[in-house]
Amino acid sequence: MFENFKPLPADKILGLMQMFREDPREQKIDLGVGVYKNAQGVTPVMRAIKAAEHKLWEEQETKAYVGLAGDPAYSDAMINLILAGVVERGNIASVATPGGTGAVRQAFELIKMANPSARVFVSDPTWPNHVSILNYLNIETVVYRYFDRETRAVNFDGMMEDLKTAQKGDVILLHGCCHNPTGANLNEVQWQEVINLLNERGLIPMIDIAYQGFGDGLEEDAKGTRMVASGCPEVLIAASCSKNFGIYRERTGLLMAVSNDASGQALNQQTLSFLNRQNYSFPPDHGARLVTMILNDEALRADWAAELEETRLGMLALRQQLSDELQRLTGSDRFGFIAQHRGMFSLLGTTPDLVEKMRLDNGIYMVGDSRMNIAGLNTETVPILAQAIVNAGV
Repeated sequence: MFENFKPLPADKILGLMQMFREDPREQKIDLGVGVYKNAQGVTPVMRAIKAAEHKLWEEQETKAYVGLAGDPAYSDAMINLILAGVVERGNIASVATPGGTGAVRQAFELIKMANPSARVFVSDPTWPNHVSILNYLNIETVVYRYFDRETRAVNFDGMMEDLKTAQKGDVILLHGCCHNPTGANLNEVQWQEVINLLNERGLIPMIDIAYQGFGDGLEEDAKGTRMVASGCPEVLIAASCSKNFGIYRERTGLLMAVSNDASGQALNQQTLSFLNRQNYSFPPDHGARLVTMILNDEALRADWAAELEETRLGMLALRQQLSDELQRLTGSDRFGFIAQHRGMFSLLGTTPDLVEKMRLDNGIYMVGDSRMNIAGLNTETVPILAQAIVNAGV
């Protein structure tokens, strides 16, 4: 049997991480891996998470299963965080998942189960794992224009033109905030135009929201998702707690199926639980329980929100510093988009050859499509990166 295996394409980001580790240069900068790091290069355990874990250690009396859908209190807390009551709770089916990736995978499984002929429209570019999972599941994928490589902003006219080719029942995959890998987001007016098109053509929106709180704040970052959830009859939402709670290794996510009334909620819930059973039975609980404790405790929630805000503002400051430094070096404001982008990532919009040149000449490690993780910088490395960008002729 094993002799039938064929070599699979290497994961580019994992390969980049290995190259970075093997690079002997002291002055090297890792902007490739999609993990938040503080100024010391550490992905910290948040204060509220530590406090919740200590409390859990003292109080928890069992590690028994909590159910196929996970703890209902976790679903309630996350739904409130993301949707804040814009949709009746009784209209929402939900399941805990192993991370945001698990939520995305279950959503794609649900789409294939509900409508095998549905196509999924994805932005150009998008998170590579979106396309990888869709291809693995043999779901037809259609790319829509999203990022303008000249302006480094959203190509909204191109996006809308491409979405008009979608047929009733097709699924449109949207990033809730902090678009990965570009950092370029829709504004409120554009979100409304997308919603109007979705409803006119009978399209199903699926939102992947993995960075709530990393862009413009917890409430602002959820605005687009809330508009879609309240404005469309059916919505899938895949959410991750990895970034905003800093619990990457705990694999904590949630999938929601939102309807405009409660009539189908029971069947949706049954279907989501069935899919959990087929893929991994009971979802992990440790991270979900910590999130639930934090969101339901006034003091813990306030401390978590404060630390998250510190993280967000720190990334914005690095963006502004890099943009300012590039303007100083070039005498041009053509890199102003870096300060306008939001979240962990920005897409420089340059070629793989120039990305490779920066790696060879300056030890700057970023993904070949020129996605850079702003959180991989600190105030001392920003000038180094800026000079490398200029020297490479980006």
